[in-house]
Amino acid sequence: MRIFLASFGRALLAQLHIRMLWLTVLPFLVSLALWAVCLWLGLQPIIDWLQAYFVTNSMFGEIGSMLAWFGMATLKTVLVPLLAMWTLLPLMILTALVFVGLFTIPAISRHIGARHYPMLSKRHGGSVAGSLWTSLWCFAVFTILWLATIWVFLIPPLAFVIHSLLWGWLTYRVMAYDTLADYASTEERHAVLRLHRWPLLAVGTIAGALGAAPTLLWLGGVLSVVFLPVLAGVAIWLYVLVFVFTALWFQFYCLEALLRYRSGQPPDGPVDGAVIDVAPR
Repeated sequence: MRIFLASFGRALLAQLHIRMLWLTVLPFLVSLALWAVCLWLGLQPIIDWLQAYFVTNSMFGEIGSMLAWFGMATLKTVLVPLLAMWTLLPLMILTALVFVGLFTIPAISRHIGARHYPMLSKRHGGSVAGSLWTSLWCFAVFTILWLATIWVFLIPPLAFVIHSLLWGWLTYRVMAYDTLADYASTEERHAVLRLHRWPLLAVGTIAGALGAAPTLLWLGGVLSVVFLPVLAGVAIWLYVLVFVFTALWFQFYCLEALLRYRSGQPPDGPVDGAVIDVAPR
């Protein structure tokens, strides 16, 4: 618990550093440019396909009755655009995650490692290919579960819990690999993840709760459709910001856990005062 709380505080302070804030700019701009093109070229075809599917299968009447039962009958008029947006949302999450992994996490790793853990030697147990593969297969599982539970958007409290857990699992699997890729050997990475599985999953779940906030932007009914370009830009920036904070939290936690593993210290004793300094330079 000490490492969990200490790493959270250190990540929070580090996030306020101007260098960390600048690291959100490049992933945001690249993601924004990519999704501007994707929405321009692909959103209307998806809406047209969903519209034809609903009409062919006479689904508007059944779904309209269901929405009326929940007191949200007005959503029927924008149901197809909303479904198209919710379907694209996991892809927005993937692009933010991939671009943060490519452009930001290596810089965070160098900064935190040199600044706070110069005593840790790098054993390069991970690779760019391994990081990409981990991101892709984890995201494939995430997308299947996301689409299988898309109906929970009709019950916002349940949607918040379920999608926080989904985010938690995704960020735990991807961020832990990326964080330890340079510093840990393959055996060390497996050992650290085994010893700290539940705290790391908790870090991911809390970050998932923060990451669920941009999702709420899509629950605005007609307004979310009208202001789609603006909401998409805000959502992408929030995703990037949450991912950067999460990367910092995982970085501090995993490197501290690796340091303790190599030195034979207990997994969760008092934090070593030699590496607790968080004052920005």
